[in-house]
Amino acid sequence: MAKKSIVARQAKREALVAKFAEKRTALKAAGDYAALDKLPKSASPVRLKNRCQLTGRPKGYMRYFGISRVTFRDMALNGKIPGVKKASW
Repeated sequence: MAKKSIVARQAKREALVAKFAEKRTALKAAGDYAALDKLPKSASPVRLKNRCQLTGRPKGYMRYFGISRVTFRDMALNGKIPGVKKASW
């Protein structure tokens, strides 16, 4: 489980990115890079990190499911993810 402060910081960044997304695209289209520099650093989508929705773990993230590999394995073995079952051959 990631620290709550790290998860909160990520949520704050996501809110800033959403708030300034429209303004960023307009400034980029106009080519006004001086105004882009004046926007907050955390408003850039590059600063976002993919994190597990349940635990906040940054590593081993599975984009299709939105969770980490550890959480995915636990949920799959418990039958909580439809259509996923343990492989056997």
